[in-house]
Amino acid sequence: MIVTTSDLYRVAYGRFAVGAYNINNMEQALGLFRGHLQAQAPFIIQISKGARKYAGVKMLEAIIRACDDAFPDAVYAVHLDHGDETTCYECIDSSFYSSVMIDASHEPYEENVAITRRVAERAHARGVSVESELGVLGGVEEHISVDEKHAMLTDPDEARDFVTRSQCDSLAVAIGTSHGAYKFTGSQGLHLDRIEAIQRVLPGFPLVMHGSSSVPREEIERINAAGGRLDPSAKGVDDDEFARAVPLGVTKVNIDTDGRLVWMRAHREHLRDHPENFDFRKPGEAFIQAYADFVEHKARKLLSAGALAATRDAIARTHSRRPGVEPGSTRRRVTDQQPRPIPPRPATQSEARL
Repeated sequence: MIVTTSDLYRVAYGRFAVGAYNINNMEQALGLFRGHLQAQAPFIIQISKGARKYAGVKMLEAIIRACDDAFPDAVYAVHLDHGDETTCYECIDSSFYSSVMIDASHEPYEENVAITRRVAERAHARGVSVESELGVLGGVEEHISVDEKHAMLTDPDEARDFVTRSQCDSLAVAIGTSHGAYKFTGSQGLHLDRIEAIQRVLPGFPLVMHGSSSVPREEIERINAAGGRLDPSAKGVDDDEFARAVPLGVTKVNIDTDGRLVWMRAHREHLRDHPENFDFRKPGEAFIQAYADFVEHKARKLLSAGALAATRDAIARTHSRRPGVEPGSTRRRVTDQQPRPIPPRPATQSEARL
């Protein structure tokens, strides 16, 4: 069932992070649903501007609705990834999306605040959550291209001011990740101290990690062994660090590049091993299961594996206290998206050691 992103955050905060995966076609959607049922985990489907252009808006919605019927036990939200203001309004008015991400991080700070506030006002009136971004991630992915020397970590005090003034519901923070397959060199990694500093000034507020693919070395090697030419130095986020970020307020983790690598690996290996085959469904079937196994693994790293039943029950209890609210509707979601006090935060890792 489709639920609101804010509902998922309320259940997940401090307990687990919700994996957010981009889809572009039927095979990705099938693997995503199958894998999360294998893991018994809730999740977020992300649709980018590139995906909307590639497959078409109606096609993507139809694929998701079909999966909703085929996998009735799944609990998930539908999210616009890296939208401009116009695209955000289109998704808000469609009554299909659980949340939208307005990406105005490339604009001057005051303009970012103003754009996000406009989108939030429109979204909240329709029961839709808003994610925004502060700071600048480096790397390349779809229409996003930022030289690493221009990447900037999110300033905690600025983050608090931004959330207060923009009324966004979650904040994507720049904490050392980057878009695409070439994220880190040497011993670089997540700035967990920066996440903790942001949580200290925004206790209980959902933080989002973009550019969080792990770019497994095994995937790169298998792709290249099957004819690919990826740079073997490609390196991503150590997915063991996800568990360390969860108690610091990271509630949503975006993963896209890894899914593309699984796609390339499954198809290249099938075509190499079965040169006689001309049935394109065969490599598609191989990818669906490979992707399902991949997202099941990620759910364990995000600590969301096994949380499906508890998430469903918690959301049902919340909505049972609101007459007229119907969780899981694929046509219209109603939520309590009024400005709300930030709940008490769990202890940070530093405090827990005291």
